[in-house]
Amino acid sequence: MHSLKLAIVSTHPIQYYAPVFRGLASVAHLSPRVFYTWSQSAAGSLNDPDFGQTLRWDVPLLDGYEHEFVDNIAARPGSDHFFGIRTPTLVRRIETWGADAVLVYAWNFASHLSALRHFAGRIPVFFRGDSTLLDPARPVRRLLRRGLLTTIYRHVDVAIAVGANSRDYFEWGGVAPRNIEYAPHSVDTQRFAADEAGRSQRVARWRAELGIAPEACVFAFAGKFIPKKDPLLLVDAFLSVPGASHLVLFGSGVLEPQLRSLAARHPRVHVLPFQNQAAMPLAYRLGDVFVLPSRGPGETWGLALNEAMACGRPVIASSRVGGARDLVSLDTGWTFAAGDHAALANLLRECAALPRTELRARGAAAAAHGERFSTAACVARMGEIILRRAGTAPRAATPAVGIHE
Repeated sequence: MHSLKLAIVSTHPIQYYAPVFRGLASVAHLSPRVFYTWSQSAAGSLNDPDFGQTLRWDVPLLDGYEHEFVDNIAARPGSDHFFGIRTPTLVRRIETWGADAVLVYAWNFASHLSALRHFAGRIPVFFRGDSTLLDPARPVRRLLRRGLLTTIYRHVDVAIAVGANSRDYFEWGGVAPRNIEYAPHSVDTQRFAADEAGRSQRVARWRAELGIAPEACVFAFAGKFIPKKDPLLLVDAFLSVPGASHLVLFGSGVLEPQLRSLAARHPRVHVLPFQNQAAMPLAYRLGDVFVLPSRGPGETWGLALNEAMACGRPVIASSRVGGARDLVSLDTGWTFAAGDHAALANLLRECAALPRTELRARGAAAAAHGERFSTAACVARMGEIILRRAGTAPRAATPAVGIHE
């Protein structure tokens, strides 16, 4: 059987997507090649303005799959604005390679949108995105957005949703339900779950160095110290929790001076530096409960939840975190209305009062549920979807697969 040549269009190597691309390369009868459109990322280091530093991930992002970098001629290259990705040779290079189908990640870059429009009707066009409708917007803005999306998604044969909120967004944006498929938003759960005994011992030593008693309940946050993530709300809510619990925040960003000032006055609050990927399994284990209090806009999923759950930690997430609907249940964690200080404080007090056996049980349930959002689960679904749908005419009517609510 002929291997289907799948051209994947993505901006730059991303720690969440690289394992998926690697997995797709091992799917029988599928031959993918990733076309990276931010050629300036080929060196491996990129400036992240939200983290306020230049990042170079310490896990392999280009091994195990075919890829190439397409020259980006943008005057100000970057993934933070529409004209930051301008690759005039992208379409020609995909056609020269002989693609049978194309999978585009995100349309909000000039070259990605051009690729969608060019290949529509020529070869099957798949689209992958994680946008939601969770952020409030004025009626006129919503109306204009819906009209724009309806126009754009006419060029897409199959939209591959990452979860329930993503599915709702695609339907609202004009994609027919029969043309929406589902493959879970994923992380490499095996990497985070590995070496539990060894990592637990190292975490015990780390907690001791921070002056945290073994029996203390520790809440953890990891991410960018920016208003969108709302770490200041978390600190303020935590300070109303009595007892010997602790809060540890990993990261960097514009709010770091304020957070460090608070930590200097409150010994139970610890602000620690940004941790690269290899250290994150330890960072999540330093906490007993992971908290993602984001207020948005644009917290489309929150893959830190997946990572913390893979480490056996229950989670607390705000209502603006796109993945909470799929990931958080009574067994795996708690949710609260974004920005609701009292609700978050109540949850923190409730967690701090729980027996450690209860926290461990919820953590085990979180890890088990999180396996539904593993790299392997995502690859299996995406491979099946692409091979099945690319074998039909464009816009073929195939029932959508159900999404976990």
